[in-house]
Amino acid sequence: MSTRPFQVLGLQQIAIGHANKESLKTLWVDLLGLPITGHFESERENVLEDILQLGTGPSCVEVDLMQPLNPLAKPAVDQTPLNHIGLWVDDLPKAMSWLMAQGVRMAPGGIRRGASGFDICFIHPKSSDEYPLSGLGVLIELVQAPQAVIEALGSDLSIDRALL
Repeated sequence: MSTRPFQVLGLQQIAIGHANKESLKTLWVDLLGLPITGHFESERENVLEDILQLGTGPSCVEVDLMQPLNPLAKPAVDQTPLNHIGLWVDDLPKAMSWLMAQGVRMAPGGIRRGASGFDICFIHPKSSDEYPLSGLGVLIELVQAPQAVIEALGSDLSIDRALL
């Protein structure tokens, strides 16, 4: 295994799906008090979502409440209820390339702009013959961290690599 050319900086988001996101909002917005900071809709991704914020500053975590636009279409963002987790990375293109070279299966679509405006890609929840490593049932989103997050959460990569 070659030296990892990127660093995971922290948790960027959790995405929770349900057939009706209004039910999710009762808990997350009305009772727990998380503010809604945005909305996202995509026919391609079959999703209608509210974007909430937990915490402040570069270490805040996005909580996405998602429901499918079409309950009969794929992807079924409400199955499973914990749809995916997102991780900040300091160099998304290097992360994706290196992980694939290690045998990690990435989800179709490659690197693209995500709901919050950051570049993203996904580690597939299931392996394949060509790519035997996966999220083992968990969809994992890799999110390109902006410079402020890299500065706040990053560490000296030379120290990190020296430990490998």
